[in-house]
Amino acid sequence: MSLDRRKFVGRSVVAGAGVAFAGAGAPAAEAAEAGGPGAGRGRRRHAFTVMGTTDLHGNVFNWDYVTDAEFDDAAHNDIGLAKVSTLVEGVRREKGRHNTLLIDAGDTIQGTQLAYYYAKVEPITGPDAPVHPMARAMNAIGYDAAALGNHEFNYGIPVLRKFEESCDFPLLGANAVDAKTLRPAFPPYVVKRLRTPCGRDVRVAVLGLTNPGIAIWDKAHVQGKLAFPGLVEQAAEWVPKLRSMGADVVIVSAHSGTSGTSSYGDQLPYVENAAVLVAEQVPGIDAILVGHAHVEVAERRVVNKETGREVVLSEPLKWGQRLTVFDVEVEWRRGRWQVESVASKVLNANSVVEDSRITTLLRAEQKKVVAYVNQVIGRSKAEMTAAEAPVKDTAILDFIAFVQAEVVRKALAGSAHAALPVLSQASCFSRTAKVPAGEVTIRAMAALYPFDNTLEARVLTGAQLRAYLEFSARYYARTAAGGPVDPAKLTNADDTPDYNYDAVSGVAYEIDIAKPVGQRIGKLTFEGAPVDDAARFVLAVNNYRAGGGGNFPHVASAEQVWSTSDEIRNLIIGWVQESGEIDPARFASEEWRLTRDGVPVF
Repeated sequence: MSLDRRKFVGRSVVAGAGVAFAGAGAPAAEAAEAGGPGAGRGRRRHAFTVMGTTDLHGNVFNWDYVTDAEFDDAAHNDIGLAKVSTLVEGVRREKGRHNTLLIDAGDTIQGTQLAYYYAKVEPITGPDAPVHPMARAMNAIGYDAAALGNHEFNYGIPVLRKFEESCDFPLLGANAVDAKTLRPAFPPYVVKRLRTPCGRDVRVAVLGLTNPGIAIWDKAHVQGKLAFPGLVEQAAEWVPKLRSMGADVVIVSAHSGTSGTSSYGDQLPYVENAAVLVAEQVPGIDAILVGHAHVEVAERRVVNKETGREVVLSEPLKWGQRLTVFDVEVEWRRGRWQVESVASKVLNANSVVEDSRITTLLRAEQKKVVAYVNQVIGRSKAEMTAAEAPVKDTAILDFIAFVQAEVVRKALAGSAHAALPVLSQASCFSRTAKVPAGEVTIRAMAALYPFDNTLEARVLTGAQLRAYLEFSARYYARTAAGGPVDPAKLTNADDTPDYNYDAVSGVAYEIDIAKPVGQRIGKLTFEGAPVDDAARFVLAVNNYRAGGGGNFPHVASAEQVWSTSDEIRNLIIGWVQESGEIDPARFASEEWRLTRDGVPVF
């Protein structure tokens, strides 16, 4: 599907203007404005509530498509929009429906098999296409706005546009702009009016900001079409405009964490997790709904460096596990409403039941997806588990790497790079993932590779490969030789997540965890011989890593010799369907191990 620039940009700019000042009661409010609310009757205050979710990632039901059972984790969290709906209705009953707003901070249409099914299996862009279940649920709950997340772009612009058309609320992205004109490609903001009992409505502006990393992570979909300037820069442009248009309160919905760090190093001049920087550097913001980082922040107060005023930040836990509640109090002063206080908290979805209105609405879609993920596609000769994958070379990661390498070898056959050795990286995305002995289903493969990453082939030298492995090995805590080893304390050094540790298949090596970071890789060999610095290899690598995710050295700037838009999960499913059997004897081997001063840890 080609991109019609006139429709793509023009429609969006009109939408950006058209959603401004939405709400009821505007004429009456303006008529009362001349004298001011409660003129001559002393101070007038009003309180209202803004609720927020983020990183819903395709979760409507409190359901785990991998285990084929109700969702549960160690903390007994619950998930899904059906739970969120019950929380939202409780707040509306308490505060008054017309005295509340509901917004989201992005990453909505990717993440579960439900989301995947309606993007790829029965796509919403097809003939007689269904309405996306996330749009149906969010419309029924009554969202007022949602910011764009980076994962909104995973399935391409046509899917995103179709989802946008299905939503009864705007998808906001002030820093998602047309690559050529730099005009907004999505509505930058929406302004909602909340009626007060004392005259003029409170005008609440919601500014949406998304993540600059989209330019890297979804380059195949957006290059030449969209650009993504920094959050601070775009907020600095739009917040004064919103204030000059009469916004009394400015809320930012930002798909960007609070850490101030970036996973893509210096590949972009913009910060990935910039929410705190926006609060500190852009005056005129009252609160920020934070997304992207998948952490819970009930309330964080950041002082703006120019005004000295506090900005309240809150991030509800992913997948609908929490609902942020901002309570805002305003006072009429000097002819306008001014913010007196903002406080935030989060409500836990496990404290309520699912809203039957939502589960009933999408019962047919849920039934269809559950049947899909339970399809048997082959057999495995042995059980493979990821329980020890972070500390040992295990068959389950070898399997992922093996399939990726097979795909790349076939793709490069007959090309100028066909003679180069193919290596393959794999990460432990879930320590609970396993492939059972016997029948293998789609959901078993979904558990093995839960992300919608695609596959690329990049050329690295031997020296670059060593640097890549050294960087990956920072994942391990330095552990002196001779003493006891606690596997539970070996990994995630410096808060490095499991998905940012790569094991590489096709070469053999040791990781000496008694040595400092940068000096750990030893006995690096290929086919029994030491790897020469000048040697050249093809690395089968996921697009997240190839695009700079995790900030691994060299790979993002390395020559790309092949890529596909098909998800790695689908490549694995297709391999199983074609082969019919998973036999660990074909691919499992101990190519890497942990050591201390040369002595194996395990």
